[in-house]
Amino acid sequence: MSEVLNIFDIKHKNAGSRARTGTLHLPHGDVRTPVFMPVGTNATVKAMPKDFLEEIDFDIILANTYHLFLRPGPDLIKEAGGLHGFSQWKKNFLTDSGGFQVFSLSKLRKITDEGVRFQSHIDGSYHMFTPENVVQTQTKFNSDIQMQLDVCSGWGVERKEAEKALRITSDWLLRAKGEWEKQREAGYQGMLFPIVQGNFFEDLRQKSAEFVSSLNMPGIAIGGLSVGEPPAEFTKYLNYTVQYLPEDKPKYVMGIGTPEYILDAVQAGIDMFDCVLPTRNARNGSYFTRRGMLSIKQERWTHDFGPVDSECNCKVCRTYSRSYLRHLFKEQEILSSILASYHNLYFLNNMLKEIRVAIDEDRFEEYRKEFLEKFHQGV
Repeated sequence: MSEVLNIFDIKHKNAGSRARTGTLHLPHGDVRTPVFMPVGTNATVKAMPKDFLEEIDFDIILANTYHLFLRPGPDLIKEAGGLHGFSQWKKNFLTDSGGFQVFSLSKLRKITDEGVRFQSHIDGSYHMFTPENVVQTQTKFNSDIQMQLDVCSGWGVERKEAEKALRITSDWLLRAKGEWEKQREAGYQGMLFPIVQGNFFEDLRQKSAEFVSSLNMPGIAIGGLSVGEPPAEFTKYLNYTVQYLPEDKPKYVMGIGTPEYILDAVQAGIDMFDCVLPTRNARNGSYFTRRGMLSIKQERWTHDFGPVDSECNCKVCRTYSRSYLRHLFKEQEILSSILASYHNLYFLNNMLKEIRVAIDEDRFEEYRKEFLEKFHQGV
């Protein structure tokens, strides 16, 4: 297939940094960037009906290939009309390849040049992921963006291991691309993003970025970051990697969800990011506020009848008090997870809206500085 898929329009580049706004054109509608994508591992964002996600104004969410491959299985999802028909979320889905979950969750796995054989964390059954069948699985999901199968190596591994992971990831990319092109010819509309690896070795990062760029794919994901390294190393290697990637492609950093990391990524010219953190924090009673994280379990909120965040306009902050939300959390009421998840996702989505306005007005650096100063004050 010789066609080059241009799915991204850059709207405005901020003066003084790589930050930019843009629009991703995907099968289930346009996505405004920079964008935070909530994680819906099992084709659902935990504790969030799809109506809430629409109300907050998300354009795209994630689902997880590993979990959905094991249950309920790609054939059932295809029968239901793909992820959109199955879940009734009618906007975009990005699905990861499942590679990270195989490496982090599986009791037993064996990586070969062919693929990765692994044992299910659910029932111990054995399965094989190859670059080709992972593309086929995500095609059955009808993913708007799917990711290649890759090998993610953690912080602190030896160079030899990082070299091997990169070699396999690069080989798998060529095979995934070939399968994706076949699926496109058969009518599949979704995009495939390759993944830059290379661990924390500059020459390997450069090699991977240049190889991925040479293939002229619709977008590019930067993997192997936010895997346990110190924040300064994350920022250093992110900025180092970006310089070898084409300006005109959408760039996606996998697995970041704190305001600090998001602002660093936007500053480096990243357009997309995702994380389970906002909803996981929510289930543990931790709320985002303008002045940092608020732990609702603390006794000091017992008689506090004010909102979680007086500067937030979400329906949780407009309706419920810290006192009541603390009561819900202490009693382990299901509503606690629902309301906290709604607030945290609203907070981040609203932050991204503010970031986009700040970039368009060439004041991103000023916004970043002011936001972080306030966020680090503490509640």
